[in-house]
Amino acid sequence: MSAESNFIEGLRAIATHPGARGLNDDAAVLEVAQGALVLTHDMLIEGVHYLPDDPPETVAWKLVAVNMSDLAAKGARPMGVLLGFTLMGDEAWDRNFTAGLKVALDHFAVPLLGGDTVAMPPDTSGGAPRALGLTAIGSAPSCGAPSRAGAKPGDLIFVSGSIGDAGAGLALLQGEIETIDAWARAALIDAYRRPAPDLALGQALAPMVSAMADISDGLLIDADRMARASGCAICIDLDAVPLSPAYVAARGTAPANHLTAATAGDDYRLLFALAPAKEVALKALAEATGTTLTRVGQCEDGNGLKLRMEGRDMPLPERLGHEHDAAQKSARR
Repeated sequence: MSAESNFIEGLRAIATHPGARGLNDDAAVLEVAQGALVLTHDMLIEGVHYLPDDPPETVAWKLVAVNMSDLAAKGARPMGVLLGFTLMGDEAWDRNFTAGLKVALDHFAVPLLGGDTVAMPPDTSGGAPRALGLTAIGSAPSCGAPSRAGAKPGDLIFVSGSIGDAGAGLALLQGEIETIDAWARAALIDAYRRPAPDLALGQALAPMVSAMADISDGLLIDADRMARASGCAICIDLDAVPLSPAYVAARGTAPANHLTAATAGDDYRLLFALAPAKEVALKALAEATGTTLTRVGQCEDGNGLKLRMEGRDMPLPERLGHEHDAAQKSARR
């Protein structure tokens, strides 16, 4: 297991409150007198979650968006956020971050309620990476907040939107993809810097799904987490993974590029399991909202992740997606 997985496994012995859900979810659900609160916290570290030369306005957007993605996966309505901010002695960066934060909060219709600021010591602020944190609070839907657990053999696996765009955007910024049309370049970089989680879609899906999570670290690794939390196997059909026109322009449609998309991370799309009897209702929802919802697999007997391509079983890749590890040196993929 990775250092991240080992650390979380140790925390499970401490996180015994029912609201923690065994640390199998990206959000906690706390029952209160008038319903339930959904609580989530995400951090962005310079050089891990964003590049040092990314505009501060987009860093602020991403910090809000990744937390809204967790709420979307629980079908929650945002109620407010708390900001943790590191002052690094760059007032222009701070002003631009604040401007971007307002744009993001207005877009997602969520108020800033408070938080905390800290200043780095003068002798380290020039070399240490910037660290930012945000806690988001939401109200759970009346049907209950879906969890990663709950998928069962026979369920169908769907994703929203397209997969792999953010990873391709990062590759472009790091110079790993060179020849590409300007429109595709702009679309992919925007997907990396300004993810667009769909809160309304999460709220509409919550009463229908067996299990739901957001795709933050990569489709394959998040599907594997859902399978293990649910106690079943999930088989992903790689050739069914939806690729955008911009992604195809950048990488093409070869099987290896489907795998690259499915392990890239930073998509912030929804991954959910659905009983076959609800597929008609799902299609009606997609048509009514103009949302792309793509079936990419199914739940089976067993445990963990399986892969198929063009109807044939495939071995799992060595890397399913992004995991935090002390040995990592580059931005998340």
